[in-house]
Amino acid sequence: MLITIVSLLIALPLGFLLALTRINRMPILNQFSRVYVSFVRGTPVIVQIFIIYNSVPLLLGTIFEKYNINMNVYEVNPIWYAFIVFSLNTIATLIEVFRSAINTVSKGQLEAAHSVGLTTAQAFIRIIIPQTLVVALPNICNATVNLIKATSLGYAMSLPEITLKAQVAANASYNYIEAYIAIFIIYLLICSLVEYAFKRYEKRLRKYQIAPAA
Repeated sequence: MLITIVSLLIALPLGFLLALTRINRMPILNQFSRVYVSFVRGTPVIVQIFIIYNSVPLLLGTIFEKYNINMNVYEVNPIWYAFIVFSLNTIATLIEVFRSAINTVSKGQLEAAHSVGLTTAQAFIRIIIPQTLVVALPNICNATVNLIKATSLGYAMSLPEITLKAQVAANASYNYIEAYIAIFIIYLLICSLVEYAFKRYEKRLRKYQIAPAA
C-alpha cells in the first residue's frame, strides 16, 4: 500500500502535466510523452523492473565513484526502486487517461473563464479539473487497482512485500496452496475496498458533470 500511495502521489500530477503537453502539442515535450507512453505500454512491468533494478545501481555507482561519494548503492532499500518503477509505469497510464478526459471538456469553458477575469490556473482548478475528474475517475480507479496488483512483482527486487513473505512461509512449511489463497484473499479485499472508495468519490463529483444538451 505504501508503494501504491507514493506512486500515485508522484504519477497523478506528472501524468496530468504531461497530458497537457500532448493536448497543447508542446515541442519536444509532446514527442517525449508519446515515445515514453509507447515504450512503457509496450513492455511488461517485470522487464521494466529488471532494467531499472539493475541499471540504476550501476549508474549511481559510476556517479558516486566519479565524485568520491562514499556510499554503497547496493545497500539501498529496494523500496526506492519500487517507487521509481511503479511511478514511471503509472505515469504512462495516467497521461492517456487525462488526455482523453481533458479533451471531453469544451475549450470554450477556458475562454469563458478568461473573459470573467480568471487566470488559466484558476480556471483549471475551479472548472477544468473537476470536470476532467468526473470522466477520468473510473480509469484512475482501474489504474490504481492494476498498480496494487502489479506491486506483487516487487519480489523480483527482493522487496519483502506480501507475495515474497508468503512464498518464504510456504517454503518453510510446504503449505503453498494456503499461502497463495491467503494472498488471493488479501488482494481481493484491498482492491474491492479501493473500488468502493472510488465509487463513493465518483458520486460526489457528479455535481460537476455537465448535462447533455437536449
